[in-house]
Amino acid sequence: MTSAKPEHTLAVALRGIVKRFPGVTANDRANLEVRRGEIHALLGENGAGKTSLMNVLYGIYHPDEGEIWVKGRRVTIHSPHDAITLGIGMIHQQFRLVQTHTVLENVILGLRERFFFPEQSARPRILALAEKYGLKVDPDARIWQLSAGEQQRVEILKALYRGVEILIMDEPTSMLTPGEALELLHILRRMTAEGLTVIFITHKLEEVMEVSDRVTVMRAGKSIATLETAQTNVRELAQLMVGRDVLFRLEKKAVTPGAPVLKVENLNVVSDKGLPAVVNLSLEVRAGEILGIAGVSGNGQRELVEAIAGLRPVSGGKILFQGEDVTQTPPRMRIERGIGFVPGERWMALIPSMSVAENMILKNYARPPIGRKVFLDAEAVATHADTLIREYAISTPNRQTPIKRLSGGNIQRALLAREMTERPALLLVAQPTSGLDVGATETIWNLLLEERARGAAVLLISDDLKEAMALSDRLAVLFEGQIMGEFTAQTMDLEKIGLMMAGALRQPTAEPTAGEPA
Repeated sequence: MTSAKPEHTLAVALRGIVKRFPGVTANDRANLEVRRGEIHALLGENGAGKTSLMNVLYGIYHPDEGEIWVKGRRVTIHSPHDAITLGIGMIHQQFRLVQTHTVLENVILGLRERFFFPEQSARPRILALAEKYGLKVDPDARIWQLSAGEQQRVEILKALYRGVEILIMDEPTSMLTPGEALELLHILRRMTAEGLTVIFITHKLEEVMEVSDRVTVMRAGKSIATLETAQTNVRELAQLMVGRDVLFRLEKKAVTPGAPVLKVENLNVVSDKGLPAVVNLSLEVRAGEILGIAGVSGNGQRELVEAIAGLRPVSGGKILFQGEDVTQTPPRMRIERGIGFVPGERWMALIPSMSVAENMILKNYARPPIGRKVFLDAEAVATHADTLIREYAISTPNRQTPIKRLSGGNIQRALLAREMTERPALLLVAQPTSGLDVGATETIWNLLLEERARGAAVLLISDDLKEAMALSDRLAVLFEGQIMGEFTAQTMDLEKIGLMMAGALRQPTAEPTAGEPA
Protein backbone atom coordinates (compact mmCIF):
# COMPACT_ATOMS: atom_id res chain seq x y z
CA MET A 1 0.00 0.00 0.00
CA THR A 2 1.30 3.47 -0.87
CA SER A 3 0.25 6.88 0.29
CA ALA A 4 1.29 10.49 0.03
CA LYS A 5 3.77 11.65 2.61
CA PRO A 6 1.93 13.36 5.51
CA GLU A 7 2.69 16.98 6.31
CA HIS A 8 5.48 17.64 8.78
CA THR A 9 3.02 19.52 11.01
CA LEU A 10 1.50 16.14 11.90
CA ALA A 11 2.75 14.33 14.97
CA VAL A 12 1.05 11.08 13.91
CA ALA A 13 -0.66 9.81 10.79
CA LEU A 14 -2.25 6.36 10.59
CA ARG A 15 -3.33 5.41 7.08
CA GLY A 16 -5.57 2.50 6.16
CA ILE A 17 -4.92 0.52 9.33
CA VAL A 18 -6.41 -2.97 9.36
CA LYS A 19 -6.21 -5.19 12.44
CA ARG A 20 -7.95 -8.55 12.44
CA PHE A 21 -8.51 -11.07 15.20
CA PRO A 22 -10.18 -14.47 14.73
CA GLY A 23 -13.73 -13.71 13.66
CA VAL A 24 -13.39 -9.95 14.26
CA THR A 25 -12.00 -6.99 12.33
CA ALA A 26 -11.08 -4.50 15.06
CA ASN A 27 -9.82 -1.82 12.66
CA ASP A 28 -11.16 -1.59 9.12
CA ARG A 29 -8.93 0.74 7.07
CA ALA A 30 -8.93 3.27 9.89
CA ASN A 31 -7.29 6.65 9.47
CA LEU A 32 -6.10 9.19 12.01
CA GLU A 33 -4.16 12.44 11.70
CA VAL A 34 -2.96 14.19 14.86
CA ARG A 35 -1.34 17.62 14.70
CA ARG A 36 1.65 18.53 16.81
CA GLY A 37 0.77 20.29 20.06
CA GLU A 38 -2.95 19.46 20.06
CA ILE A 39 -5.26 17.46 22.26
CA HIS A 40 -6.96 15.07 19.87
CA ALA A 41 -9.96 13.12 21.16
CA LEU A 42 -10.58 9.62 19.82
CA LEU A 43 -14.30 9.05 20.37
CA GLY A 44 -16.43 5.97 19.86
CA GLU A 45 -18.70 3.40 21.47
CA ASN A 46 -17.47 0.27 23.19
CA GLY A 47 -15.90 -2.00 20.55
CA ALA A 48 -15.51 0.77 17.97
CA GLY A 49 -11.77 0.06 17.63
CA LYS A 50 -10.32 3.06 19.49
CA THR A 51 -8.03 1.19 21.87
CA SER A 52 -7.06 -1.35 19.19
CA LEU A 53 -5.94 1.49 16.92
CA MET A 54 -3.87 3.04 19.69
CA ASN A 55 -2.40 -0.37 20.58
CA VAL A 56 -1.19 -0.49 16.96
CA LEU A 57 0.44 2.93 17.35
CA TYR A 58 2.04 1.89 20.65
CA GLY A 59 3.39 -1.39 19.26
CA ILE A 60 1.23 -3.76 21.32
CA TYR A 61 -0.44 -4.94 18.09
CA HIS A 62 1.11 -5.14 14.64
CA PRO A 63 -1.23 -4.02 11.83
CA ASP A 64 -2.25 -6.46 9.11
CA GLU A 65 -2.35 -3.59 6.63
CA GLY A 66 -1.68 0.14 6.62
CA GLU A 67 0.99 2.73 7.29
CA ILE A 68 2.22 4.50 10.42
CA TRP A 69 3.84 7.92 10.11
CA VAL A 70 5.45 9.64 13.10
CA LYS A 71 6.69 13.24 12.81
CA GLY A 72 6.72 13.08 9.03
CA ARG A 73 8.52 9.74 8.72
CA ARG A 74 7.05 6.36 7.87
CA VAL A 75 7.91 3.86 10.61
CA THR A 76 7.40 0.26 11.67
CA ILE A 77 6.65 -0.24 15.35
CA HIS A 78 7.23 -3.76 16.62
CA SER A 79 6.91 -3.15 20.37
CA PRO A 80 6.22 -0.51 23.05
CA HIS A 81 10.01 -0.10 23.30
CA ASP A 82 10.06 0.99 19.65
CA ALA A 83 7.18 3.39 20.32
CA ILE A 84 8.93 4.96 23.32
CA THR A 85 12.10 5.34 21.23
CA LEU A 86 9.99 7.30 18.73
CA GLY A 87 8.65 9.51 21.55
CA ILE A 88 5.26 7.78 21.95
CA GLY A 89 3.91 6.87 25.41
CA MET A 90 0.63 5.29 26.47
CA ILE A 91 -1.21 5.39 29.78
CA HIS A 92 -3.72 2.57 30.03
CA GLN A 93 -7.11 2.73 31.72
CA GLN A 94 -5.88 0.33 34.41
CA PHE A 95 -2.68 1.78 35.87
CA ARG A 96 0.43 -0.39 35.57
CA LEU A 97 2.24 0.48 38.78
CA VAL A 98 3.89 -1.64 41.47
CA GLN A 99 1.80 -0.87 44.54
CA THR A 100 4.52 -1.58 47.13
CA HIS A 101 7.18 0.54 45.39
CA THR A 102 7.67 4.29 45.74
CA VAL A 103 6.79 6.88 43.13
CA LEU A 104 10.47 7.30 42.28
CA GLU A 105 11.02 3.55 41.94
CA ASN A 106 8.03 3.20 39.64
CA VAL A 107 9.17 6.06 37.42
CA ILE A 108 12.61 4.54 36.78
CA LEU A 109 11.52 0.89 36.81
CA GLY A 110 12.83 -0.96 33.75
CA LEU A 111 15.25 1.76 32.69
CA ARG A 112 18.96 1.10 32.29
CA GLU A 113 20.52 3.97 34.17
CA ARG A 114 24.24 4.61 33.95
CA PHE A 115 24.55 5.25 37.65
CA PHE A 116 24.96 2.63 40.36
CA PHE A 117 22.36 4.47 42.46
CA PRO A 118 19.89 5.70 39.80
CA GLU A 119 17.58 7.20 42.44
CA GLN A 120 20.13 9.90 43.16
CA SER A 121 20.22 11.10 39.56
CA ALA A 122 16.50 10.52 38.95
CA ARG A 123 15.14 12.49 41.90
CA PRO A 124 15.99 16.04 40.73
CA ARG A 125 14.78 15.29 37.22
CA ILE A 126 11.47 13.88 38.47
CA LEU A 127 10.96 16.89 40.73
CA ALA A 128 11.73 19.24 37.82
CA LEU A 129 9.19 17.50 35.56
CA ALA A 130 6.58 17.53 38.32
CA GLU A 131 7.10 21.28 38.80
CA LYS A 132 7.05 22.03 35.07
CA TYR A 133 3.74 20.27 34.39
CA GLY A 134 1.98 20.73 37.74
CA LEU A 135 2.17 17.03 38.67
CA LYS A 136 2.27 17.32 42.45
CA VAL A 137 3.35 14.02 44.00
CA ASP A 138 5.75 12.85 46.72
CA PRO A 139 8.62 10.85 45.13
CA ASP A 140 9.00 8.80 48.33
CA ALA A 141 5.31 7.89 48.75
CA ARG A 142 4.36 4.29 48.02
CA ILE A 143 1.79 3.76 45.29
CA TRP A 144 -0.78 2.11 47.57
CA GLN A 145 -0.84 5.29 49.65
CA LEU A 146 -1.92 7.46 46.69
CA SER A 147 -5.35 8.38 45.34
CA ALA A 148 -6.32 7.42 41.79
CA GLY A 149 -5.52 10.93 40.60
CA GLU A 150 -2.06 10.85 42.17
CA GLN A 151 -1.36 7.42 40.68
CA GLN A 152 -2.27 8.79 37.27
CA ARG A 153 0.24 11.61 37.76
CA VAL A 154 2.89 8.95 38.40
CA GLU A 155 1.99 7.29 35.10
CA ILE A 156 2.34 10.66 33.33
CA LEU A 157 5.70 11.25 35.02
CA LYS A 158 6.87 7.81 33.89
CA ALA A 159 6.10 8.76 30.30
CA LEU A 160 7.65 12.24 30.54
CA TYR A 161 10.78 10.85 32.20
CA ARG A 162 11.24 8.63 29.13
CA GLY A 163 11.10 11.68 26.88
CA VAL A 164 7.76 11.08 25.17
CA GLU A 165 6.40 13.80 22.94
CA ILE A 166 3.15 12.05 21.99
CA LEU A 167 1.05 10.78 24.90
CA ILE A 168 -1.89 8.40 24.45
CA MET A 169 -4.37 8.31 27.34
CA ASP A 170 -7.07 5.61 27.44
CA GLU A 171 -10.26 6.72 29.28
CA PRO A 172 -8.12 8.80 31.68
CA THR A 173 -10.95 10.13 33.87
CA SER A 174 -12.81 6.86 34.44
CA MET A 175 -11.45 6.36 37.98
CA LEU A 176 -11.14 10.00 39.09
CA THR A 177 -13.22 12.27 41.30
CA PRO A 178 -14.72 15.34 39.58
CA GLY A 179 -11.96 17.49 41.10
CA GLU A 180 -9.22 15.12 39.94
CA ALA A 181 -10.75 14.95 36.44
CA LEU A 182 -10.83 18.74 36.20
CA GLU A 183 -7.22 18.95 37.40
CA LEU A 184 -6.16 16.39 34.79
CA LEU A 185 -7.70 18.45 32.00
CA HIS A 186 -5.70 21.47 33.20
CA ILE A 187 -2.54 19.34 33.22
CA LEU A 188 -3.17 18.20 29.64
CA ARG A 189 -3.57 21.82 28.53
CA ARG A 190 -0.30 22.69 30.26
CA MET A 191 1.45 19.80 28.50
CA THR A 192 0.30 20.84 25.03
CA ALA A 193 1.28 24.44 25.78
CA GLU A 194 4.81 23.06 26.28
CA GLY A 195 4.70 21.43 22.84
CA LEU A 196 3.55 17.90 23.69
CA THR A 197 0.79 16.12 21.76
CA VAL A 198 -2.05 14.23 23.50
CA ILE A 199 -4.39 11.59 22.08
CA PHE A 200 -7.33 11.23 24.42
CA ILE A 201 -9.46 8.05 24.11
CA THR A 202 -12.91 8.58 25.59
CA HIS A 203 -16.64 7.92 25.27
CA LYS A 204 -17.60 10.97 27.35
CA LEU A 205 -18.93 13.65 25.04
CA GLU A 206 -18.69 16.48 27.59
CA GLU A 207 -14.95 15.85 28.03
CA VAL A 208 -14.43 15.97 24.28
CA MET A 209 -16.13 19.35 24.10
CA GLU A 210 -14.27 20.71 27.13
CA VAL A 211 -10.67 19.76 26.46
CA SER A 212 -10.00 18.68 22.86
CA ASP A 213 -8.91 20.75 19.87
CA ARG A 214 -10.12 18.17 17.34
CA VAL A 215 -12.00 14.89 17.52
CA THR A 216 -12.01 11.75 15.40
CA VAL A 217 -15.10 9.55 15.68
CA MET A 218 -14.83 5.79 15.17
CA ARG A 219 -17.62 3.30 14.56
CA ALA A 220 -17.34 -0.44 13.83
CA GLY A 221 -13.59 -0.18 13.34
CA LYS A 222 -13.79 2.65 10.80
CA SER A 223 -12.89 6.33 11.07
CA ILE A 224 -16.21 8.10 10.47
CA ALA A 225 -15.17 11.76 10.68
CA THR A 226 -12.57 14.18 12.04
CA LEU A 227 -13.94 17.52 13.23
CA GLU A 228 -12.75 20.74 14.80
CA THR A 229 -14.24 20.58 18.28
CA ALA A 230 -15.26 24.23 18.24
CA GLN A 231 -17.35 23.56 15.11
CA THR A 232 -19.36 20.58 16.39
CA ASN A 233 -21.67 19.75 19.30
CA VAL A 234 -22.67 16.87 21.55
CA ARG A 235 -25.69 15.88 19.46
CA GLU A 236 -23.71 15.64 16.21
CA LEU A 237 -20.94 13.62 17.87
CA ALA A 238 -23.47 11.22 19.41
CA GLN A 239 -25.12 10.69 16.03
CA LEU A 240 -21.75 9.96 14.42
CA MET A 241 -20.85 7.52 17.22
CA VAL A 242 -23.94 5.33 17.05
CA GLY A 243 -25.25 5.99 13.54
CA ARG A 244 -28.59 7.43 14.65
CA ASP A 245 -30.01 10.40 16.52
CA VAL A 246 -29.70 10.20 20.31
CA LEU A 247 -32.43 12.13 22.09
CA PHE A 248 -30.70 12.57 25.49
CA ARG A 249 -34.17 12.40 27.04
CA LEU A 250 -34.98 10.82 30.37
CA GLU A 251 -38.62 10.21 31.19
CA LYS A 252 -38.19 10.59 34.94
CA LYS A 253 -41.76 10.87 36.13
CA ALA A 254 -42.59 12.17 39.59
CA VAL A 255 -43.25 9.33 42.02
CA THR A 256 -44.07 9.11 45.70
CA PRO A 257 -41.75 6.56 47.36
CA GLY A 258 -43.44 3.90 49.46
CA ALA A 259 -42.30 1.93 52.49
CA PRO A 260 -38.64 0.92 52.93
CA VAL A 261 -37.85 -2.26 50.99
CA LEU A 262 -34.19 -2.48 52.05
CA LYS A 263 -32.66 -1.41 55.35
CA VAL A 264 -28.97 -1.79 56.10
CA GLU A 265 -28.03 -1.21 59.72
CA ASN A 266 -24.44 -0.65 60.93
CA LEU A 267 -23.08 -3.00 58.26
CA ASN A 268 -19.46 -4.13 58.33
CA VAL A 269 -17.88 -6.10 55.48
CA VAL A 270 -14.26 -7.00 54.81
CA SER A 271 -12.48 -7.11 51.44
CA ASP A 272 -10.89 -10.13 49.78
CA LYS A 273 -7.64 -9.08 51.49
CA GLY A 274 -9.28 -9.16 54.92
CA LEU A 275 -9.31 -5.37 55.33
CA PRO A 276 -12.35 -3.29 56.33
CA ALA A 277 -14.29 -2.40 53.17
CA VAL A 278 -17.68 -1.33 54.57
CA VAL A 279 -17.65 0.32 58.01
CA ASN A 280 -20.76 0.78 60.20
CA LEU A 281 -22.82 1.70 57.15
CA SER A 282 -26.56 2.34 57.37
CA LEU A 283 -28.98 3.15 54.55
CA GLU A 284 -32.48 2.45 53.32
CA VAL A 285 -34.13 2.23 49.90
CA ARG A 286 -37.86 2.69 49.52
CA ALA A 287 -40.30 1.31 46.97
CA GLY A 288 -40.42 3.48 43.85
CA GLU A 289 -37.13 5.28 44.33
CA ILE A 290 -33.54 5.05 43.13
CA LEU A 291 -30.84 5.46 45.76
CA GLY A 292 -27.52 6.15 44.08
CA ILE A 293 -24.15 5.42 45.63
CA ALA A 294 -21.41 7.72 44.30
CA GLY A 295 -17.73 7.30 44.94
CA VAL A 296 -14.36 6.61 43.39
CA SER A 297 -14.02 2.93 42.51
CA GLY A 298 -12.55 0.82 45.31
CA ASN A 299 -14.21 2.53 48.27
CA GLY A 300 -16.41 -0.39 49.30
CA GLN A 301 -19.07 -0.27 46.59
CA ARG A 302 -18.49 -3.81 45.38
CA GLU A 303 -18.36 -5.28 48.88
CA LEU A 304 -21.55 -3.46 49.86
CA VAL A 305 -23.67 -4.67 46.95
CA GLU A 306 -22.28 -8.22 47.11
CA ALA A 307 -23.12 -8.40 50.82
CA ILE A 308 -26.71 -7.31 50.13
CA ALA A 309 -26.97 -9.90 47.34
CA GLY A 310 -25.68 -12.61 49.68
CA LEU A 311 -22.43 -13.22 47.82
CA ARG A 312 -20.14 -11.91 50.55
CA PRO A 313 -20.25 -12.62 54.31
CA VAL A 314 -21.10 -9.85 56.75
CA SER A 315 -18.85 -9.29 59.76
CA GLY A 316 -21.32 -7.08 61.62
CA GLY A 317 -24.69 -5.36 61.33
CA LYS A 318 -27.98 -6.33 59.67
CA ILE A 319 -29.57 -6.47 56.23
CA LEU A 320 -33.38 -6.22 56.34
CA PHE A 321 -35.48 -6.95 53.24
CA GLN A 322 -39.17 -6.03 53.50
CA GLY A 323 -38.79 -6.08 57.28
CA GLU A 324 -37.18 -9.53 57.43
CA ASP A 325 -33.60 -10.13 58.55
CA VAL A 326 -31.81 -11.76 55.58
CA THR A 327 -28.26 -11.13 56.79
CA GLN A 328 -27.37 -14.82 56.88
CA THR A 329 -29.69 -16.18 54.17
CA PRO A 330 -28.12 -17.71 51.01
CA PRO A 331 -28.31 -15.99 47.60
CA ARG A 332 -30.93 -18.40 46.21
CA MET A 333 -33.33 -17.53 49.03
CA ARG A 334 -32.85 -13.82 48.43
CA ILE A 335 -33.55 -14.30 44.72
CA GLU A 336 -36.76 -16.21 45.51
CA ARG A 337 -37.88 -13.46 47.90
CA GLY A 338 -37.48 -10.78 45.24
CA ILE A 339 -33.93 -9.41 45.10
CA GLY A 340 -32.45 -8.92 41.63
CA PHE A 341 -28.76 -8.26 41.04
CA VAL A 342 -26.85 -6.84 38.06
CA PRO A 343 -23.15 -6.90 39.04
CA GLY A 344 -20.52 -4.49 37.77
CA GLU A 345 -18.59 -7.41 36.29
CA ARG A 346 -21.08 -8.81 33.78
CA TRP A 347 -19.47 -12.23 33.48
CA MET A 348 -20.03 -12.75 37.19
CA ALA A 349 -23.72 -13.21 36.35
CA LEU A 350 -23.48 -14.82 32.90
CA ILE A 351 -21.84 -17.87 31.33
CA PRO A 352 -19.99 -16.60 28.23
CA SER A 353 -19.98 -19.86 26.26
CA MET A 354 -23.70 -20.55 26.78
CA SER A 355 -26.37 -19.23 24.44
CA VAL A 356 -28.49 -16.14 24.94
CA ALA A 357 -31.50 -18.39 25.63
CA GLU A 358 -29.63 -20.44 28.23
CA ASN A 359 -28.38 -17.35 30.04
CA MET A 360 -31.93 -16.00 30.13
CA ILE A 361 -33.12 -18.93 32.30
CA LEU A 362 -30.28 -19.09 34.84
CA LYS A 363 -32.67 -17.85 37.55
CA ASN A 364 -35.94 -19.57 36.64
CA TYR A 365 -34.80 -22.88 35.15
CA ALA A 366 -36.26 -24.82 38.10
CA ARG A 367 -39.74 -23.25 37.93
CA PRO A 368 -42.65 -23.95 35.55
CA PRO A 369 -43.10 -23.38 32.69
CA ILE A 370 -39.33 -23.47 32.06
CA GLY A 371 -38.48 -26.35 34.37
CA ARG A 372 -40.72 -29.36 34.92
CA LYS A 373 -39.30 -31.67 37.58
CA VAL A 374 -35.80 -32.59 36.29
CA PHE A 375 -36.41 -31.55 32.66
CA LEU A 376 -36.39 -28.28 30.78
CA ASP A 377 -39.25 -27.49 28.44
CA ALA A 378 -37.40 -26.58 25.23
CA GLU A 379 -40.39 -24.80 23.73
CA ALA A 380 -40.90 -22.72 26.88
CA VAL A 381 -37.17 -21.83 26.94
CA ALA A 382 -37.36 -20.68 23.31
CA THR A 383 -40.55 -18.68 23.86
CA HIS A 384 -39.11 -17.04 26.98
CA ALA A 385 -35.90 -16.03 25.19
CA ASP A 386 -37.69 -14.74 22.08
CA THR A 387 -40.04 -12.66 24.24
CA LEU A 388 -37.18 -10.98 26.10
CA ILE A 389 -35.16 -10.46 22.91
CA ARG A 390 -38.15 -8.69 21.37
CA GLU A 391 -39.29 -6.68 24.40
CA TYR A 392 -35.81 -5.47 25.33
CA ALA A 393 -34.60 -4.96 21.72
CA ILE A 394 -31.60 -7.26 22.17
CA SER A 395 -29.64 -7.41 18.91
CA THR A 396 -28.49 -11.01 18.39
CA PRO A 397 -28.33 -13.27 15.31
CA ASN A 398 -30.59 -15.74 17.14
CA ARG A 399 -31.36 -17.10 20.60
CA GLN A 400 -28.72 -19.85 20.22
CA THR A 401 -25.84 -17.38 19.72
CA PRO A 402 -23.26 -17.59 22.54
CA ILE A 403 -23.84 -14.51 24.65
CA LYS A 404 -20.13 -13.62 24.56
CA ARG A 405 -20.55 -12.75 20.86
CA LEU A 406 -22.94 -9.88 21.59
CA SER A 407 -21.87 -6.26 21.96
CA GLY A 408 -21.44 -4.79 25.43
CA GLY A 409 -24.74 -2.91 25.20
CA ASN A 410 -26.69 -6.00 24.15
CA ILE A 411 -25.08 -8.13 26.86
CA GLN A 412 -26.19 -5.55 29.41
CA ARG A 413 -29.71 -5.46 27.97
CA ALA A 414 -29.88 -9.26 28.19
CA LEU A 415 -28.75 -9.19 31.81
CA LEU A 416 -31.25 -6.49 32.75
CA ALA A 417 -33.99 -8.31 30.86
CA ARG A 418 -33.37 -11.49 32.86
CA GLU A 419 -33.45 -9.62 36.18
CA MET A 420 -36.36 -7.33 35.38
CA THR A 421 -38.64 -10.06 34.03
CA GLU A 422 -38.60 -11.53 37.55
CA ARG A 423 -40.18 -8.23 38.72
CA PRO A 424 -37.96 -7.90 41.79
CA ALA A 425 -39.00 -5.80 44.75
CA LEU A 426 -35.35 -4.72 45.09
CA LEU A 427 -33.00 -4.32 42.13
CA LEU A 428 -29.27 -4.00 42.86
CA VAL A 429 -27.45 -2.52 39.87
CA ALA A 430 -23.70 -1.86 39.70
CA GLN A 431 -22.01 0.08 36.87
CA PRO A 432 -24.97 -0.42 34.49
CA THR A 433 -23.49 1.51 31.55
CA SER A 434 -19.75 1.03 32.02
CA GLY A 435 -18.07 1.10 28.60
CA LEU A 436 -21.35 1.56 26.70
CA ASP A 437 -22.01 4.12 23.98
CA VAL A 438 -24.50 6.96 24.40
CA GLY A 439 -27.28 5.12 22.60
CA ALA A 440 -27.03 2.02 24.78
CA THR A 441 -26.67 4.21 27.87
CA GLU A 442 -29.90 6.04 27.06
CA THR A 443 -31.71 2.69 26.73
CA ILE A 444 -30.36 1.30 30.02
CA TRP A 445 -31.22 4.50 31.91
CA ASN A 446 -34.82 4.35 30.74
CA LEU A 447 -35.09 0.66 31.67
CA LEU A 448 -34.02 1.51 35.23
CA LEU A 449 -36.55 4.34 35.37
CA GLU A 450 -39.25 1.88 34.26
CA GLU A 451 -38.39 -0.29 37.27
CA ARG A 452 -38.68 2.76 39.52
CA ALA A 453 -42.07 3.63 37.99
CA ARG A 454 -43.24 0.04 38.55
CA GLY A 455 -42.57 0.47 42.27
CA ALA A 456 -39.30 -1.39 42.65
CA ALA A 457 -36.63 -0.13 45.01
CA VAL A 458 -33.39 0.40 43.06
CA LEU A 459 -29.93 0.61 44.62
CA LEU A 460 -27.60 2.06 41.97
CA ILE A 461 -23.82 1.81 42.26
CA SER A 462 -22.08 3.95 39.64
CA ASP A 463 -18.58 5.37 39.22
CA ASP A 464 -20.08 7.76 36.64
CA LEU A 465 -21.15 10.73 38.73
CA LYS A 466 -23.23 12.24 35.95
CA GLU A 467 -25.20 8.99 35.70
CA ALA A 468 -25.68 8.71 39.45
CA MET A 469 -26.92 12.30 39.72
CA ALA A 470 -29.24 12.01 36.72
CA LEU A 471 -30.99 8.83 37.85
CA SER A 472 -31.06 9.08 41.63
CA ASP A 473 -33.87 10.38 43.79
CA ARG A 474 -31.37 10.35 46.66
CA LEU A 475 -27.59 10.15 46.40
CA ALA A 476 -25.22 8.87 49.10
CA VAL A 477 -21.47 9.44 48.78
CA LEU A 478 -19.15 6.61 49.81
CA PHE A 479 -15.53 7.02 50.90
CA GLU A 480 -13.45 4.24 52.48
CA GLY A 481 -16.57 2.23 53.21
CA GLN A 482 -18.44 5.02 54.99
CA ILE A 483 -21.24 7.31 53.87
CA MET A 484 -19.90 10.86 53.91
CA GLY A 485 -23.20 12.54 53.15
CA GLU A 486 -26.55 12.23 51.43
CA PHE A 487 -28.39 14.48 49.00
CA THR A 488 -31.87 14.61 47.51
CA ALA A 489 -32.40 15.23 43.80
CA GLN A 490 -33.12 18.89 44.62
CA THR A 491 -30.09 19.49 46.85
CA MET A 492 -27.27 17.79 44.89
CA ASP A 493 -24.15 19.95 44.93
CA LEU A 494 -21.39 18.87 42.54
CA GLU A 495 -18.62 20.61 44.49
CA LYS A 496 -19.65 19.08 47.83
CA ILE A 497 -20.11 15.65 46.27
CA GLY A 498 -16.63 15.84 44.77
CA LEU A 499 -15.10 16.80 48.12
CA MET A 500 -16.91 13.92 49.83
CA MET A 501 -15.70 11.48 47.17
CA ALA A 502 -12.16 12.59 47.98
CA GLY A 503 -12.72 12.27 51.74
CA ALA A 504 -12.26 16.01 52.29
CA LEU A 505 -15.79 16.69 53.56
CA ARG A 506 -18.15 14.74 55.79
CA GLN A 507 -21.80 15.51 56.33
CA PRO A 508 -23.44 12.44 57.85
CA THR A 509 -27.02 13.68 57.61
CA ALA A 510 -28.99 14.54 54.50
CA GLU A 511 -28.81 18.04 53.10
CA PRO A 512 -31.56 20.31 54.53
CA THR A 513 -34.57 20.67 52.28
CA ALA A 514 -36.00 24.01 51.25
CA GLY A 515 -37.18 26.04 54.23
CA GLU A 516 -35.01 24.22 56.76
CA PRO A 517 -31.99 25.88 58.39
CA ALA A 518 -28.67 24.95 56.85
